[in-house]
Amino acid sequence: MQLYRERLWPSVWVFVSTALVIPASLLVFLPINPTAGVWTAVVLYAGCVVALVATSPVIEVTDAQIIAGRARLPVALAGPPEAFVKQEATLERGQRLDARAWLVIRGWVSPVVKIPVTDPVDPAPYWLVSTRRPALLADAIERARSGAA
Repeated sequence: MQLYRERLWPSVWVFVSTALVIPASLLVFLPINPTAGVWTAVVLYAGCVVALVATSPVIEVTDAQIIAGRARLPVALAGPPEAFVKQEATLERGQRLDARAWLVIRGWVSPVVKIPVTDPVDPAPYWLVSTRRPALLADAIERARSGAA
């Protein structure tokens, strides 16, 4: 049973800033051929948008596992999650970050949830996952953990 699902879509400002590929390609190709310049700009921007959308990871919690991007963690091997926002989230992604942690973070999503991994064989001590709704994600993980216990 699915308890939580979120796709980490890029923010509007990411699409707007990616649009800078349009004037850059026009600057290069317009002097050569105006038609080719316009088409190149459109195709490059469309490619950037498709790449951003296609690579947006999904965060999902079911009663059996936690899914973050390509990784899956059985709920029975997850410790109690911690939600972080604002300055605390910045510290978790930076100064407090363990190099061994499994990361599914995106620069355009500030809040994170830290999920301890209790499997002694797993080299990652915890997962750090970006989410726009950290309290809901942490709550869904707790509900899944209490159901698995």
